[in-house]
Amino acid sequence: MPLHRLRTTLATVAALAVSLAVPAALPTRAAAAGTDGTPGDIVTSAPTSFHPLPGQPTNTRAWHITYRSTTAKGAPNVVSGTVIVPQDGRTGPRPLVTYAVGTVGMADSCAPSAGFPYGTTVEANLIQQLTWRGWAVAVTDYEGLGTPGDHTYTVGPSEGHAVLDAARAALRLPGTGLGPDTPVGIMGYSQGGQAGSWAAELHDSYAPELNVKGTATGGVPADLLKTADFNNGNIGAGLILMAAVGQNAAYPELHLERYLNDRGRSSVDFLKHHCVVINGVAGLFKRISDVTVKNPLYEPDWQRVLRLSQLGTHAPDRPVYLYHGAIDELIPYAVGKQLRADWCAKGATVRWTSLPLAEHVVGAIAGSVPSADWLAARFAGEPAEGNC
Repeated sequence: MPLHRLRTTLATVAALAVSLAVPAALPTRAAAAGTDGTPGDIVTSAPTSFHPLPGQPTNTRAWHITYRSTTAKGAPNVVSGTVIVPQDGRTGPRPLVTYAVGTVGMADSCAPSAGFPYGTTVEANLIQQLTWRGWAVAVTDYEGLGTPGDHTYTVGPSEGHAVLDAARAALRLPGTGLGPDTPVGIMGYSQGGQAGSWAAELHDSYAPELNVKGTATGGVPADLLKTADFNNGNIGAGLILMAAVGQNAAYPELHLERYLNDRGRSSVDFLKHHCVVINGVAGLFKRISDVTVKNPLYEPDWQRVLRLSQLGTHAPDRPVYLYHGAIDELIPYAVGKQLRADWCAKGATVRWTSLPLAEHVVGAIAGSVPSADWLAARFAGEPAEGNC
């Protein structure tokens, strides 16, 4: 393997991750019991802090929260997250962005809320750009990442519910200055792009009361089967088994354990206890056949469930800014283009941006400011123009 490719590979994995350092303590969790209530209701809240880098001060106030949400099957659950509000003296209304992070790993210590107080959550630097604009930000940890149970990684409906309910919780949290009429934007990239896009598709049926102005998502794994095929034996191979674990967490009737060989069982245990830097490197260039006695992804029950996370079957009811790196090495460019085509065919207002010469991490960085600028125009009441 050429040295420059190895460096690119390691940089790609590292940039998607939280720091390898495990925080000394995690924020208080909600109890596993007690899921009566309405999605978005706050179960617990406690002061926390938001630091993009270790020790870096920010002029913000932050809360660690647990809040009620909904599983992929429609059952009530409890999810954790963080609400961040700039302390800029603003007294009037301010927008809220419900922000979905990219892949961080499977262990609770990988959760965004666990890293914010220590400056070890990589995307905190992108989130800080939003607080500089005077926007409040709600960041979900997703189901099972920071709360009991396995993380439902890549399970679209679960992620979409968690993103929308994080916004609901932020609006209900005392002391934020936010309220029911607060304009809301949805943002995310990579796994966060999947989560944010699912939130966009679910808005009209699940949380229509939210005053959503638009969604900006990039590097979206809209089709999990095509994404898995693309990564099988390549640099993103470790993410395939993580996704299988996530799907099995949401749909235990899939019985992932029946398909795993000894190496696969050991790998799953490893994945559940580490963050994406280690998981990604450990899985580099592996094939599904290395960890299974039979590939589950082509079994009818697995295909049915994976199609339940496929995007593009319902048009978002608010405009979307969708972007993708043309040489993305983790999420196929064709998958992003197909999502645009599917949404356009269903009448959605989509502003598509192709990022030439951008691979996955460069796409995240290159798309961050233009997507925020696009959201700013929506918050300002400017009409959205698509380019379907």
